[in-house]
Amino acid sequence: MFQQMQYFISIVKNHSFTKAAEECNISQSAISQQMKELEGSLGIKLLDRKGRSFEVTKAGKYFYTHSQDVLDTVDQLIDNTVKIVKDEQIELKVGYLRNFGTTEFLKTVSQFSKSFPQVKINITSGNHEQLFELLKNGQIDMNFSDQRRALSNEYVNEYLTDSKFMLAVSRSAFADENTQMYIAKLADIPCVLIADNDQREADESYYREILGVKSDFVLAQNYDEAQILVASNQGYLIVNDRTQKQLNSEIVKTFDMINGKQQMIQKYYAYWKADNSGYYIESFAELLKKSFA
Repeated sequence: MFQQMQYFISIVKNHSFTKAAEECNISQSAISQQMKELEGSLGIKLLDRKGRSFEVTKAGKYFYTHSQDVLDTVDQLIDNTVKIVKDEQIELKVGYLRNFGTTEFLKTVSQFSKSFPQVKINITSGNHEQLFELLKNGQIDMNFSDQRRALSNEYVNEYLTDSKFMLAVSRSAFADENTQMYIAKLADIPCVLIADNDQREADESYYREILGVKSDFVLAQNYDEAQILVASNQGYLIVNDRTQKQLNSEIVKTFDMINGKQQMIQKYYAYWKADNSGYYIESFAELLKKSFA
């Protein structure tokens, strides 16, 4: 039926049996017979013939649109299947979140390389926005990053793990022994943002709209610089229960971050384009997911 679907698509696209026959390198009588067999197997009319012309039926229009989707999927399946057994080296381009930490990611790279030695892994690190742009533009095949946008059907979104957001403040600033702190309590204190200038606008928007930050921002280039600002009571820093390990607990203390009545959580996913899903991408994502189990 796949071949008949291709013939049908060509007939509708060219609105001509003659041109479709030429495009498909088949005789006009043969392509006409194929269409009769296709309609016979479906039990419906796809084309309403009127002399030498025809109109596409309502069912035919539906079949035309979705046949193209089916054939695209078949083509992708064939390509991905062939890649598995080809001798030449295949490249898998993967991006990971720079400030997350590399333990699970490096474990996955090691396991994947052992299982698929024919695949060259090209690794890129970056912040959320950089990785999103690389994935969107096809410069990486898969992205391991935090969630900052609503999940989209254009991508496969494989949940991996989550972490509690935390507020890091100077040990001399708050005597409260509570384990939690409301972000609203820090509205008059600057929020330290670790970001490049080209990332700052996107990060500030995320902090305000999603995390509920009301403070002014002060920029730091790295965690060491951020800690100096926090330790000297020049601001507070938003971290999570993973990245807090980069802080010196002797000069900085952390609280679970509450916005309203909600403990703020940072979720992490493996993302890749739905139309670029393949055996090696899915295998890498599965190993990455197991590393967090």
